[in-house]
Amino acid sequence: MTRLLRTGIDVLDRKLNGGVPPGSLALLSADPASQSEQFLYELTTPRRTVYVTTARSQRAIRVAMENAGGTLDTTDVYAIGERPLKETYQVIRDSPAQSTIVVDTVDMLETGNTQEFLHFLNDVRDELSEKGSFAVMHGLDGRQVPVQRDVTEYLADIIFELSTEVRGESIENRLIVPKFRGGAPFDETVKLELTQEVAIDTSRDIA
Repeated sequence: MTRLLRTGIDVLDRKLNGGVPPGSLALLSADPASQSEQFLYELTTPRRTVYVTTARSQRAIRVAMENAGGTLDTTDVYAIGERPLKETYQVIRDSPAQSTIVVDTVDMLETGNTQEFLHFLNDVRDELSEKGSFAVMHGLDGRQVPVQRDVTEYLADIIFELSTEVRGESIENRLIVPKFRGGAPFDETVKLELTQEVAIDTSRDIA
């Protein structure tokens, strides 16, 4: 039996019956104003992580991770330049086996030619399968969704959908997994607390 890879978020790992299959490609879909970055930082905790930033600087990522309690000592941060698809694939190809790979955000990669992007995602999936790694691509579900988002959603093995709502003086984060090729999708919404660490909110029932 293939050993599953923990995500680093306990409630999510429990729902996934221990974690995700090695070689999985996931999409984290979230509003730009959500707390999705904290979610990403928690993914760095179980194992060596390669963090690819396509929008912010390396320094900005490292400062944010440090402030949020991420694991900088086991995370390598790379900033992507003028050739995003080629550079991102090169970083993934050079990454250690059985690592976690975060691409933040995939939006910057979804704006080009459909065939080129399709080849890129298939090449990434082949690398993940060969290395036994786990990759999460952060997609912003904002006012303007990139034209290739459908391609990303189709090729992704797992889709995490995170929503953040302000209710009075509190902020509620809810996660659903509508797609999971390695098992059954969630049949319920999970409410998360995204602060210094991600935890399940036990003060109310899961809706």
